[in-house]
Amino acid sequence: MSSSPPRGSSLADETLEQWLAREREVRLLLAAPGKIPVEEIARTSGLEFLERIGRGEVPSPPMMKTLDFVPVEVERGRMVFQGTPKPDYYNPLGSVQGGYIATLLDAAVGCAVQTMLERGFGYTTLELKVNYIRPLTDKTGPVRAEGNVVNVSRQVGIAQGRLVDAAGRMYAWASTTCLIFPLPTDPSTG
Repeated sequence: MSSSPPRGSSLADETLEQWLAREREVRLLLAAPGKIPVEEIARTSGLEFLERIGRGEVPSPPMMKTLDFVPVEVERGRMVFQGTPKPDYYNPLGSVQGGYIATLLDAAVGCAVQTMLERGFGYTTLELKVNYIRPLTDKTGPVRAEGNVVNVSRQVGIAQGRLVDAAGRMYAWASTTCLIFPLPTDPSTG
């Protein structure tokens, strides 16, 4: 039995209003998309770097513009992105293509791992597993991809995440394994 409020309930409507307000706030702060030199990324912890993106102090990742999603929450061990699928992302059956869902979840679970990294370290996704639970349709509205760390060691990070709507219904669940590695700090070393 689901503990989420039914669609159309005042709690779900209130949550949706809060989500949309938060998204508007974030969009006002975000810098234009662009590439950030890896040496600059290496100068801060993973959490500090993601906070800088949210404050608009560094360019936002181009993928966020491409798929129109934004970071709405970040803390140590947790990352949340929000987006509303555009009609361009629909497949012939009238639901959102699974790649959109996988991308949002990959961003959330990978960045959750990144929040745990010390200055000078980066990560890359080694494995992403997505379980699709129900389709996203034109009636779904905004969704949030919530990533949470399971464990981070010196070389491996594991996280899990879920994609939910404002009523708390889950659309997909994901897990990831990430490789953690030192970032180059000198531009001449490439």
